Amino acid sequence: MAEKTEKKTTARKVKDKWKSKNWYTVIAPDMFNRMKLAETLVDEPDKMLGRILEVTVQELTGDFAKTHIKLLFKVNRIAGTEAHTEFVGHDLTSDYIRRMTRRKRSKADITIDIVTKDEFHIRVKPMAISERRIQSSQKTAIRNNMKVALIEWAKNVTIDEYVKAVISGDMIRELSKSCKPIQPMNRVEVRRSEVMKIGIIPEIKPGPGEMPAAEGAAPAEQTQVATPEPAPTTPAEPAPQ
Repeated sequence: MAEKTEKKTTARKVKDKWKSKNWYTVIAPDMFNRMKLAETLVDEPDKMLGRILEVTVQELTGDFAKTHIKLLFKVNRIAGTEAHTEFVGHDLTSDYIRRMTRRKRSKADITIDIVTKDEFHIRVKPMAISERRIQSSQKTAIRNNMKVALIEWAKNVTIDEYVKAVISGDMIRELSKSCKPIQPMNRVEVRRSEVMKIGIIPEIKPGPGEMPAAEGAAPAEQTQVATPEPAPTTPAEPAPQ
């Protein structure tokens, strides 16, 4: 009997735990027009802070040619039933990288720390793959060229422009140009990036249904218009007879 009672109590606790949870919508940053990324059940909103969500570019844009690019978003703010996120990095799928690195090819990869125009510190890991084997001195020269080109390019872009360049391939084209003087490469990719330090964040615009009152703002006082008092009337003097 005691065991049955314990089982019933445990089952009741499990049910109560699910009842205490609420649905929260995970929202993308402004650069993706705050589109809905996912929904999750949480009993305490603060537990979502710091969670990292992995989303492919194909899920965001509908472009099936970009299924190999994964963007990473971190929950940094809770507003009502919405969990807002920030971009913290990207990654390429492992099978995509394996298809590029085949036998009789050379790979030159490097880790570069860049700083964007809005002072975001990002660790980037590009790689260049040649059609045939190349010498180690050529690999070293290619790494140096990619490093210089990427650091200079990053100085003129914001974090939003950086993410767009990752998706569109503009950053890859810049790296390919830097490799051409030494050896035209078959493929150039940025296999991973990670935001190491958050830079200047623009003022967050409240979304629909999210209009917090300004801190420290005193309620507006109602001004009453004073109505002038009527002037005292003096009785008219009788006309002389």
